[in-house]
Amino acid sequence: MDWRAEWKMLAAVVGVFLAFYYLPVGGSRFDKAALEGLHLAKWYAQEHVLLCLIPAFFIAGAIAVFINSASVMRYLGAKANKVVAYGVASVSGTVLAVCSCTVLPLFAGIYRMGAGLGPASAFLYSGPAINVLAIVLTARVLGWQLGVARAVGAIVFSVVIGLLMHFIFRKEEMEKAAAQAAMPVPEAERPLWQNGAFFAAMVAILVFANWGKPQESSGLWHAIHEGKWVVTAIAAALLAAILGGWFKVSWWKLGVVGGAVAVGAAVLPEAPGVAFTVGFLGLAVVIQTSGPEMGEWLSTTWDFAKQILPLLLFGVLVAGVLLGRPGEEGLIPSAWVAASVGGNSWQANLFASVAGAFMYFATLTEIPILQGLLGSGMGQGPALALLLAGPALSLPNMLVIHSVMGTKKTVTFVGLVIVLAALTGIIYGCIVQ
Repeated sequence: MDWRAEWKMLAAVVGVFLAFYYLPVGGSRFDKAALEGLHLAKWYAQEHVLLCLIPAFFIAGAIAVFINSASVMRYLGAKANKVVAYGVASVSGTVLAVCSCTVLPLFAGIYRMGAGLGPASAFLYSGPAINVLAIVLTARVLGWQLGVARAVGAIVFSVVIGLLMHFIFRKEEMEKAAAQAAMPVPEAERPLWQNGAFFAAMVAILVFANWGKPQESSGLWHAIHEGKWVVTAIAAALLAAILGGWFKVSWWKLGVVGGAVAVGAAVLPEAPGVAFTVGFLGLAVVIQTSGPEMGEWLSTTWDFAKQILPLLLFGVLVAGVLLGRPGEEGLIPSAWVAASVGGNSWQANLFASVAGAFMYFATLTEIPILQGLLGSGMGQGPALALLLAGPALSLPNMLVIHSVMGTKKTVTFVGLVIVLAALTGIIYGCIVQ
């Protein structure tokens, strides 16, 4: 018997026992914090799992199955041209405009397909950080100076963080580049333009189904939001046509799923998420019964979901317990946060950066939160630090990154985001003062 392992197990059992034995159930703050964690987890499940994560899982699975690894290595690999690699990574983030959790399946997909650590890290940061709508709203609600600083900072950060990650782990990257150079180039099943159209249709579904409601009641952003489900339906029809024409999926199966989605939309027009869910459930059944290549797509999608979803939900629950929902308190009083981000000291900027990194921000929710904090005396520098660190990171985001890249790379990535955000906040605060 391995007594060392047994003693470790005993210590774990005793630790769990003591935690439950002294659990402060009945205390008003603890009970409210526990409810906040459950409320946030419920809200996340309702608003993000079906509309954000499910499409992202399918896209990630498709990247692993349908994208030629040579194509990934050509544009994002360790030996790829740096200008091209970081340009592609940053532009991809701008187009996707997803939250810090939705980007994770996509990041895991390209990283496992051979993308270099630097470009993959740039993509991981840029996905949630370079959000055109969020930057525009920041400028309109919080002031044009903060909006411009956020836009410039996010674009520069995506490249700088990627380059620093590549430099810090350059030995591993050189070994990866050598291994990739020795790999045979697989033949592509379909032309690049067909795969491009296939992914464009899925990305369009992901982006428009989650298009946030702007504050204005008119204008382009409002018009897109009002018609987002029409655009999503058009993208879904295009995806069905591509699957039938280029991937040889049976038309009658696609027709049955399309009919079920149309019935769901007609019966429950006020709940478009129902039709959306029916569509993806139908897609899962169709591809599972359409040959080995399609079955591999579903299998890989499920692998990503098994790895990422439990960590995300656990992380959201813990974040809710500690920090609560927007406008509500968890174990950490919001007054502490407001009192710690006044002025432009390095302590205030670092605290704002760390707090933003561990909080969970759904897309666009950081703007009203910051509006309230600025009204409570938050400095301009810490506000920018939170804007640069918050949307790109969160506790659930860190848990999943760790499962993909490991402890050392995760700590380095998170540390770079926090430190650079704090330094940028200090510089910006000095300029505006």
